[in-house]
Amino acid sequence: MSSTAGLHHAAILDKAVQGFTRSGVQRPNGRTLTAALLEQERSTKQAKQAISLESLLGTWRLCFSAGKQAKFQSGEPIGSGFYVPKLAIARISFSSDDSNDAPLTIANQLNVGPLHIRFTGPARYLGKKNLLMFDFTHLRVTCFGLTAYQGTVNRQKRADKPFEETTIAQLPFFAFFAVANDYIAARGRGGGLALWVKE
Repeated sequence: MSSTAGLHHAAILDKAVQGFTRSGVQRPNGRTLTAALLEQERSTKQAKQAISLESLLGTWRLCFSAGKQAKFQSGEPIGSGFYVPKLAIARISFSSDDSNDAPLTIANQLNVGPLHIRFTGPARYLGKKNLLMFDFTHLRVTCFGLTAYQGTVNRQKRADKPFEETTIAQLPFFAFFAVANDYIAARGRGGGLALWVKE
C-alpha cells in the first residue's frame, strides 16, 4: 500500500474519533470506517510494524465495533460495523506495575445507567506480534454505587496453571494494528474489530 493510501486511511480513523468525541463533526459511515480499519490492519502486518506496550497504557473508551464478517474478500474490504451508543459506556484500560506479581493488568468496564460491570485480570504483551493476551479473573458489579457482587471468575479454567504459563491458544487476546495519541485499534480473538478513543 502506498504512503498516500496509508495517510488516507489514517485520516478516516482520525475523522471517526473526532466525530465520536466532538459534536458537529461528521463521522464516516460504518462501511467506510470498517474498510479503513481493514486496510490499516493489512498495512501494519505487511510492514511488520511493532506497537510498543507504552503506547497502549491508559484508559480507552470503545468507539466502534465490527464483527468477524469484516475481512478482505477477493482483495476488497467487506463488512460494516457500528458506533457504540453514547448511553452505553464501555472502557478498557491497561496498566503496568513492575512491583506486582502480574506486571500488566487489564480492566474492562461497562456502564449502563447506574449499573457498572467491571472485569479485571492479568495480561501479557508480545511486542513482536502486537498481541496482548489476558485473562479476566475478578468481577465487580455495582448499582447506584452499591456493590451487588464481587468475586473471582474463571477459576476452574486453569486452576492448576499460572497465567504466565498459559498458552495463547487458551487465552483471549487483542492483536493491535493501529495506535495514535487519541485512539487504538485491534482485532480480537473472536475475529471482530474494535476502535477505542483515549480518555
